[in-house]
Amino acid sequence: MSISSSATLALPRFHVRRNSFFAHGHAQPKLKLKLKRDGEGIGMGRATTSSGKAPPLRCSSPSYVTDTPKGEGEAEGFDLRRYWNSVRKEMEAELEKSVPLRYPEKIHVSMRYSVLAEKAKRGPPMMCIAACEAVGGSKQQALPTACALEMVHTASLIHDDLPCMDDDPIRRGQPSNHTVFGVDMAVLAGDALFPLGFEYIVSSTSDVPPDRIVKVIAQIAKTVGSQGMVVGQYMDLGSTGNNKFDPSLVEFIHERKFGIMAECSAVTGGIIGGATDEEVERLRNYGRSVGVLYQIADDILEEEALLEGNGVIRKNKTSYPRAYGLEKAREIAETLRSNAKMELSGFDRGKSAPLYSFVDYAIDRSFDV
Repeated sequence: MSISSSATLALPRFHVRRNSFFAHGHAQPKLKLKLKRDGEGIGMGRATTSSGKAPPLRCSSPSYVTDTPKGEGEAEGFDLRRYWNSVRKEMEAELEKSVPLRYPEKIHVSMRYSVLAEKAKRGPPMMCIAACEAVGGSKQQALPTACALEMVHTASLIHDDLPCMDDDPIRRGQPSNHTVFGVDMAVLAGDALFPLGFEYIVSSTSDVPPDRIVKVIAQIAKTVGSQGMVVGQYMDLGSTGNNKFDPSLVEFIHERKFGIMAECSAVTGGIIGGATDEEVERLRNYGRSVGVLYQIADDILEEEALLEGNGVIRKNKTSYPRAYGLEKAREIAETLRSNAKMELSGFDRGKSAPLYSFVDYAIDRSFDV
């Protein structure tokens, strides 16, 4: 899992692999992503099909099961909300410990402000832990890496929100870091969080062979580097005019800005848990699909809000609905959902139940986190 030194930048299309659901001409359920208001503006409602029924979020697991009755082709119900809340509680305690308040105090207060934000969803660490468990590892093995992922993810958000980047005043339901602490402190807080994540993996991981830890660090470094998230942001900033909505460019930006973080989360969790090379590649494809899927669903929600007169126009935003139109964006989202689940077909159904449920949640948003 070496880091490529190639300086050549390619712009590959994000290939959506067609599966039997579409190839055989089955009727596609039309996504109708509902919007609801919350304290922070437009929140995530639950999606329904054209029949008005919410898609189920059920799959098998030895724990976190509900009393939901079995339906045709379904296993016992899996309670994603319960799993999420349980893991999140442990994550919050670990993050509190991993980013202590120390000298210089102002920088660490700034770091903690963003990392410990109450409305942070904790998606990357959640996927890391779930992937580790899916291949037979434990939550405790994955927790330090999960914390590191949250640190580097938060650092990237702090920097993305800066006036010279996306210029976003709000993040995770609260003022962005630079609006509270200033641009200088925000830059330093982000700079400090990146290496702190690597340090925490090395100093806090136990019961994991050293070679796996090295692979995990290399994977995260590649993800946040010039061939990963950085090039996604670079291409987004550099795109202008009609070029901003070119499908190839939109796919590339979404893969590097959003898909690659979820890909890294699934892959590092798998590595920590002892996944085989084949399993790592399946997790890689799975994570990338889910990461892009989640952002497409967000983009669809925003476009539908605009059509209903409830949204804020962001003319320069690069999105699938702007590049393809709403109907095609919905079709791509459903295809990514199917592809992600197909990548999980070789894993134990019970142990991988959270990963299956994450796929549906990316679109359905069955509860608020």
